[in-house]
Amino acid sequence: MTSEHPSPPHGETVRAAWLARADVLLDSARRHASPGGGRIHFPGAEGGYGRAVDGLEGFARTFLLAGFRIAGARGEGVDELIAHYARGIVCGVDPEAPDRWVRMDEHAQAKVEAASIALVLDLTRPWIWDRLDAVTQQRVVDYLAPVVGDDTYPQTNWVWFRIVVQTFLRSVGGPWSADDIAADLARHDSFVREGGWLSDGAERSYDHYVGWALHVYPILWSRMSGAADLAAGRTGADIARLDAFLHDALALVGGDGSPLIQGRSLIYRFAAAAPFWAGVIADVPSHSPGRLRHAADRLVMHFAGRGAPDADGILTMGWHGTWRALAQSYSGPGSPYWAVKGFLGLLLPADHPVWSAVAEPLPVEEGNVLRAIVSPGWIVSATAADGIVRVVNHGTDHAFPEARTADSPLYARLGYSTATSPILDERGWVEPLEQSVALVEADGRATHRTAMTLLSVRLQDDADGRVGIGASTWDAHLVTPAPATHRHGSGLAGEVTTVGTVTTTSIVRGASEVRIVVVGDLAPGRDADALRLRLGGWPLSGDEVVGGTDDTGSWVSSRGLSSGIRSITPHGVAGLVSRADADPLGVRTLVPTIEHAVRVGEPVVTLLDLAGGQRSAPSAAVDVDGATVTVTWPDGVRTVSRLTDSESPAPALRHHEVRRGTSHAIAKEQHA
Repeated sequence: MTSEHPSPPHGETVRAAWLARADVLLDSARRHASPGGGRIHFPGAEGGYGRAVDGLEGFARTFLLAGFRIAGARGEGVDELIAHYARGIVCGVDPEAPDRWVRMDEHAQAKVEAASIALVLDLTRPWIWDRLDAVTQQRVVDYLAPVVGDDTYPQTNWVWFRIVVQTFLRSVGGPWSADDIAADLARHDSFVREGGWLSDGAERSYDHYVGWALHVYPILWSRMSGAADLAAGRTGADIARLDAFLHDALALVGGDGSPLIQGRSLIYRFAAAAPFWAGVIADVPSHSPGRLRHAADRLVMHFAGRGAPDADGILTMGWHGTWRALAQSYSGPGSPYWAVKGFLGLLLPADHPVWSAVAEPLPVEEGNVLRAIVSPGWIVSATAADGIVRVVNHGTDHAFPEARTADSPLYARLGYSTATSPILDERGWVEPLEQSVALVEADGRATHRTAMTLLSVRLQDDADGRVGIGASTWDAHLVTPAPATHRHGSGLAGEVTTVGTVTTTSIVRGASEVRIVVVGDLAPGRDADALRLRLGGWPLSGDEVVGGTDDTGSWVSSRGLSSGIRSITPHGVAGLVSRADADPLGVRTLVPTIEHAVRVGEPVVTLLDLAGGQRSAPSAAVDVDGATVTVTWPDGVRTVSRLTDSESPAPALRHHEVRRGTSHAIAKEQHA
């Protein structure tokens, strides 16, 4: 299916629409500024870091948008905006002001916000920084100076906060450290993975931070005053990586403009548009400005048409509307405004060619998409008929390879999409259900898969067509979570007990996946008869959700979508599991499931699907002969493949091992 996306007759008309959206957010921010202007307090419950941090976030994050607006206008026609934020800076760095900024030595979150302030002071240098009085300029330098030599920054995307601040300090004659910047750039380089991807730290952390932080900051930093010699020899590689990443990023945007509902900090919503604008700014070679701008536009309009911002022009903590549980524990009312990174393109002036370029469709708007992304271990399947992008996940868990924890529902599920959300209520953090394969005890406790080993992620071309194949194996373990004050996206740590090993292979074509599960062995003393093997399908949520079961499987329908799971191996028991207020997409969630008796070494085969339109029961014929699997799809296409092409060993079974995990404590300060 091919869609036409004509541009308005004049580029200014396109840009004017973006300016109007930005001004709604900025006008609302000014209405909620403190008396001195140094803080912006949006309505809502106080965040986990307190009201003062909330106010700093409100200022710094909306200052990003103001900076894009001012720089793109070249300072013309934005006098009120300049005056408002300049007044806030004077107040923010005044140590006697009641609404001054929280300092970096008072709270680490100030290190994040300081980077936004420094970046925008550089972008708007002629209109704000150069007009500040000498006392205020020195106070700004003093406020930012503690960054130098501070080695407490988490070794994640946070390294860019130190780089950006020190680069600005260098440009205004303040203190800076060449060694700090060199160390942080080296750390960033350690995050580089195959295909233009980066991991947000040493863990297997693949999410939207890859785009809106790890790709965006290098592009903007290289253009800062005084950065040219620091970035010499680096920028070409940064642009090449961004160019490669954008092939995947474009394919991950749904036909309705939704980004993938996966990973932490989802309340930043259309910040997912930032890497597309970065591609325009960097003039990447493989993607036209019209396609990149169109992708950004679809993302922002997806949310604008569904309640974000709300009627008062406020971005609440949620996805479409308000849903506080989607935010991390530390988030406050100002936190969602990192979303304004999606307006990065407003840096580009009205005469930039991007505003008059003809819009070009997203990959899913042109036709079906099937991709294998090696670094996160994803098979991506998007269908033009319904616009849904699905990810089958065999390699991402936001954990270190050996850190067995409870599965994070944001990262460790087997499937994510642009149309479904993982279950994110309290139970979702302790019990894998949707898009999971778990061994379940008689009392209902289910095993986790964090620390899985990626075996394969690839495309296979046959005479009849193409399929995606992914496989992983893991130590299926129970977790008794330890008490945790803060949650930052990682799975919960606690006491861990091994139950057995599980290997899962996915064969993906269009809206369907054949999922083949083998329980390799059980820990000594474990009785197969006391366990069940449960497979959870795609969850659907809404105000009205219906579902049903028959002797082969179960199905769910909601919001014009259908999800089903069918057992191809005999004797499966179909079920439906209901949850209330469990995710941001609706008041009720239904998950179709299949349960089987545990038979060590015997493959269990199921067929899952997620599609738009009315329910049609998924069907396929599957034959497993040793390591060879043959799938005959409903349209007669035949796929023959090995269960895995990898020589990677299965994880060693840790017999009855019990220990307390540590990865939660390691990761708890690694956020933005």
